[in-house]
Amino acid sequence: MKRTLTFIVLCKDAGDSKEMAHALSNHPGCSLLTISDDTEQVFTETRKLHPSAVIVNLAHMGELAIKLVQRIVTECPTTAVICASRDSSPDLILKSMRTGARDFMRLPIIQDELKTVVERTAQFVEEHVSNEPKKGGRATAVFSAKGGCGTSLIATNLALLQKSPTVLVDLNLQSGDLELLLGLKPKFSLADVVDNRDRLDDALLASYITPHSKNLSLLAAPIKAEAGEDIEPKHIYEILELLRHRYENVILDTPHSFDSVTIAALDHADQILVVLTLEIHAIRTTRRALDIFDRLGYPRKKVKIVVNRWSKNIELDQKQVESFLGERVVGFIQSDYKAAVNSINLGQPLVTSAPGSKVTSDLQSLAATLFDGHIEMPAPGPGGRRALNSIFRRQTNNMQDLGLVTALDRASLGEAQ
Repeated sequence: MKRTLTFIVLCKDAGDSKEMAHALSNHPGCSLLTISDDTEQVFTETRKLHPSAVIVNLAHMGELAIKLVQRIVTECPTTAVICASRDSSPDLILKSMRTGARDFMRLPIIQDELKTVVERTAQFVEEHVSNEPKKGGRATAVFSAKGGCGTSLIATNLALLQKSPTVLVDLNLQSGDLELLLGLKPKFSLADVVDNRDRLDDALLASYITPHSKNLSLLAAPIKAEAGEDIEPKHIYEILELLRHRYENVILDTPHSFDSVTIAALDHADQILVVLTLEIHAIRTTRRALDIFDRLGYPRKKVKIVVNRWSKNIELDQKQVESFLGERVVGFIQSDYKAAVNSINLGQPLVTSAPGSKVTSDLQSLAATLFDGHIEMPAPGPGGRRALNSIFRRQTNNMQDLGLVTALDRASLGEAQ
C-alpha cells in the first residue's frame, strides 16, 4: 500500500462501532480518525479532515444516513463512501449504490471482504490524488522509539536551518519543552489551537504561534499537562493541514510511543526521521519501530535513519547495524556533550551557540540531505566531516573482543523468536 488510508465512521450501534474500530485499527495501512453517531458531525469532520473514506453504517439511521452519503458524494468528491449493514439484502445494497456509495461491507466484518474494500479504497484514492487540493508545506516528523536519543535537539536545529517559513510543532503533550531549547516563553500552545479550531482563520492561527526568528516559529506543547488529554488524532490531522498551507516546512517533534496522536502525526508526515544511538537497546527498539511502520503501510522511502551521538570510541560496524535494521543510515551526528548542554542551558540551538563545531557541521549535512539543500548554512567550522562509509570502519576482531557482534546477533535471534 502506497499511503495510509484514513477513515471516519458513522455508526449508532455500540457493538458495531467497537467491531469496526478494532478491524480498521488492526488492518495494515489504515488509520481511524473518528467514530460518531451524528450525521452532521461526520459531515463536518469529513470537510475538515479529507479522509480517504467514510463508512456509513445504515442500521438505525434511516434516511439520515442516505442523505449523508449523498452530501459526501456531492461535496467531498475525493472521499470514498462505503455503506455497511447487518442487512445485506440486494435491495439495500442497490439503494446504497444508487445513492453514490462506492462499496458495501457486510457486518459482522469478514476479513477477506474488508481487505477487498480497503484495496478498492486505495485504488480510489490513487485515482483522485491528482484532483486533491495540493498540500503547501512539507511535513517532517522526528521520532525515536527510545527516549534520550536527542530527537528534540535534532528537530529544533533542523527547523532553525530552514531558509523558508517553518513551524516547529511540539507534540510531546505532557512533557514538551522545545521553548526551552529556543529560549522562548510562549503564551499559547497546541491546546489553544485545538480549543478554537472551529473559528480558526489565518490571523487567529498566527496569534497562537510563537515567532523565534525570520523563518522559524514554534507551536508549543500544552502549557498544562492535563490540557493535552483532550487532543485527539483528528485534531492533529486538521491542524497539520492548516499549518501546511501557511508554512513551507512543518517539523514535528514526536513522543517516543505509538499512541494515537503520534500515529496521526506519522501518518501525515511526508518523511519520518528516525533517531537512534549506537547501543543495543536503541538499535533493537528502532527495528521494532520499523516493523510497526511496515504494518502501518508506510513506504520505506518515507523513513530516514540517523545515528546521533556517534563517537570514534564506538566499536560497531556500520554494515552490520544497517543489516540488522534492514535500512540504510542517511546521516551521523557526532557526540559533543559539552556543546549540547551549553546549548540547552543558553536556550540557543547548537547551530547558533556552537556554529563552528563538528556537531553543527553534521546537522547542516543532515539538513541538506533531508531538505534537498534548501537550508541556511552558517559559516563552516574547522575539522570538516568524515565520509559516511568510513565512520564505523573498525577491525572485526576488536568488535568480537568487546562482545558487540554477539550482542546484536542475540538481539536478532530474540526478534525472530
